[in-house]
Amino acid sequence: MIDLRSDTVTKPTAAMREVMFKAEVGDDIFGEDPSINTLEHHAASLFGMESGLYCSSGTQTNQIAINVHTSPGDEVICSKEAHIYNYEGGGIAMNSGASVRLLDGDQGRFTLDSVKENINPDDQHFPVSRLICLEDSCNRGGGSIWDHNEIAKISAYAREHNLGMHLDGARLFNSLVETEVDWKEYGSHFDSISICLSKGLGAPVGSVLLGSAPFIKKARRVRKVFGGGMRQAGIIASAGLYALENNISRLKEDNDHAKEVASVLDKLDWVKSVIPVATNIVIFEVADGNQCQEVIRLLEEKEIKAYAIGEKQIRFVFHLEVNRQDVTRLMETLGGLTLPSTSQA
Repeated sequence: MIDLRSDTVTKPTAAMREVMFKAEVGDDIFGEDPSINTLEHHAASLFGMESGLYCSSGTQTNQIAINVHTSPGDEVICSKEAHIYNYEGGGIAMNSGASVRLLDGDQGRFTLDSVKENINPDDQHFPVSRLICLEDSCNRGGGSIWDHNEIAKISAYAREHNLGMHLDGARLFNSLVETEVDWKEYGSHFDSISICLSKGLGAPVGSVLLGSAPFIKKARRVRKVFGGGMRQAGIIASAGLYALENNISRLKEDNDHAKEVASVLDKLDWVKSVIPVATNIVIFEVADGNQCQEVIRLLEEKEIKAYAIGEKQIRFVFHLEVNRQDVTRLMETLGGLTLPSTSQA
């Protein structure tokens, strides 16, 4: 079976399981789990941050960050395609009592000019603009990559106007292996960064929130309030450390596989359009939107699992369990796929 529904479906490799089996553990609430402490320090150092906080998921790290950055009644600025808005259960409102200003843009990216146009005036009638959130790469944008210069401009403006900068970096490393931007330079533009370990990096669970020491101290308290405190979690944290040390550079393979498959989809008459591919995600629209589920059914008959994005679009996500042979079989299957309306045309 080739599972392209998400890069969250990966399972720990034998080497990762061995590391987990041998992990040193302690009580993390007391700060005594050496494996967690090592993971947090290592992850923070990659981006020139002072400290890190290990959490169970990217949703948790994002929601903790938003809670620390904002007060009830504040406003969060993000793309209308952002994961923090679309896929985190209304957490911004529920957990932090903040409202959201949604920006239009290009594949989940927006510009400094758009930010400037959406900052509220200092007026009691409006929520206080407090936090700007970016997502790199952007899931609903088809794995789109942010332009580093635009990030730098938005960051400079944010600091000039006392706005926080948070990054949802669920698939950040897929972006960085493409751009080759210096990681510490990249990190310098944000007050907080969430990185996910359980997607293309292949760890079974977990994300790390990065920031300054005072920020993470507050975040640790919020994690406790959210019920996210863990004890001997070094068993799973060690898998995350292994992932950071061993599985980043190979993400380029996933990105290349996605681009190769997208080039095949572009030529098929039953495909209406393909969102430009930059990393490991391919999102395409079926020409006859009514046949989206039919395509998924036909693929599953060939032991290929895919995921529908709405009524008309299908998503493929490439990861470490999709090898060269799988990609070749996928492209051959796509090329030979015949839909009823296509055959009758």
